Amino acid sequence: MIDTNNLGKKIASARHTLGLTQKDLADRVGVTAQAVSKWERGSSCPDIAILDEIADSLGVSVSELLGVQ
Repeated sequence: MIDTNNLGKKIASARHTLGLTQKDLADRVGVTAQAVSKWERGSSCPDIAILDEIADSLGVSVSELLGVQ
């Protein structure tokens, strides 16, 4: 099971490191800024189909986002 709070924190941290807004990330992966906000708050998870795209946009691996060693 995915820890949505941890995933959200990792997305937010990587996004901040790159100086991206939630809208910037949303535009890159084809979702709304509200969706990114929900991910970062841990109230929802991104669709598995776009995890690669999110990771690529943030310059991290999917494993890093999911906290998998």
